[in-house]
Amino acid sequence: MAFSELLDQVGSVGRFQVLQTVALVVPIMWLTTHNMIENFSAAEPSHRCWLPLLDNGTAQTTVPGALDPEALLAVSIPPGPNQGPHQCRRFRQPQWQLLDPNATATNWSETATEPCLDGWVYDHGTFTSTIVTQWDLVCDSRALKPMSQSIYLTGMLVGAAVCGHASDRWLAESARWLLITGRLERGLQELRRVAAINGKRAVGDTLTKEVLHSAMREELSSGQAPASLSTLLRTPGLRLRTYVCTLCWFAFGFTFYGLALDLQALGSNVFLLQVLLGVVDFPAKTGTLLLLRRLGRRPSQAASLVLAGLCILANMLVPREMGALRSALAVLGLGGVGAAFTCVTIYSGELFPTVLRMTAVGLGQMASRAGGILAPLIRLLGIYSPSLPLLVYGVVPVLSGLAALLLPETQSLPLPDTIEDVQKQTAKKVARSIPEHWVLKSTQL
Repeated sequence: MAFSELLDQVGSVGRFQVLQTVALVVPIMWLTTHNMIENFSAAEPSHRCWLPLLDNGTAQTTVPGALDPEALLAVSIPPGPNQGPHQCRRFRQPQWQLLDPNATATNWSETATEPCLDGWVYDHGTFTSTIVTQWDLVCDSRALKPMSQSIYLTGMLVGAAVCGHASDRWLAESARWLLITGRLERGLQELRRVAAINGKRAVGDTLTKEVLHSAMREELSSGQAPASLSTLLRTPGLRLRTYVCTLCWFAFGFTFYGLALDLQALGSNVFLLQVLLGVVDFPAKTGTLLLLRRLGRRPSQAASLVLAGLCILANMLVPREMGALRSALAVLGLGGVGAAFTCVTIYSGELFPTVLRMTAVGLGQMASRAGGILAPLIRLLGIYSPSLPLLVYGVVPVLSGLAALLLPETQSLPLPDTIEDVQKQTAKKVARSIPEHWVLKSTQL
């Protein structure tokens, strides 16, 4: 009797597993909501320099003649890159000559402008107040917004490392892992608790150490060797899996947080885009579970990352005037990122043996959070080219998806319990890859 059969007896899918899932999903839902709220609390509305001629009632009395606000704006602020009023510069002195219908942009020079010394005027039509408008995180201070997001995500990483041990007090440990690492008494208690919660207390009462020894004789005899993070990096059968799997985790965190925390860069209507993301996310993850069964783990992981990257790269070529197309590509790209998360969560658990599974998954999650910390800072590259951040966000998942093709397929294979199981799988793969050669032996008659 193997451990899988033992688990079926105490209930492999029952009330215990449902409670465990709920205990994990509920906090994650609140955390995701807190992350996405920055699209609204940190939104950057349209803005321009504060102007005495327009925004100071007493100064308007010195304006010659009766000029409308548009004319006053034209003589006070130069045109910006998007042909609208510049968001960060103003004329040192009103350029009255620009009121001439025959005037051109060559009638003024860059030296005639200056930064917004008196502050900014914001458009409060969509967002009445954000941290950007409250603290003037625009123009020369624009870098403070992605830096604050990066610091916030760094706090999440530190909190996960510090509070992770505290969560072990109420989150049940894997009985398989406890048994393989030699903690028979603790593993026996966990199995009996699972049986009791799943309504199979009688089965739990029949479990003894002798039954566990019989069920896991092979695993207990070969799984006593100490395993650590260094084992993942120095073991030949695990090294490639560790590097590629960690890269896929990094690509997910890097791409997701790079895009999801700045939806304004992907579409004009942030509210509609947020709703579409919520609507698409559930069917994307559900459909991914079906693809994992039909296509397998490796092609699904590669396809989801490559699709996300290609949608991001395609968005670079779409003009901002085509807001609907940009939003559609953004939703499709983030849907691919969500699918990639589902794939890497399941796939990484199947690639590593039980004694190192949580270590490998924890390393991947750390890489994902590191990618999230780096992602907002990539937006600072926008000062060189507006398309440069999207280029980086698109290239990383594409390369990671192609690297995922180097991983072995794990569909319909039993979970490896020990390092020796992984090495046996690797040896079988190498043996199948060696072509058989026909040898013609000549004998003399």
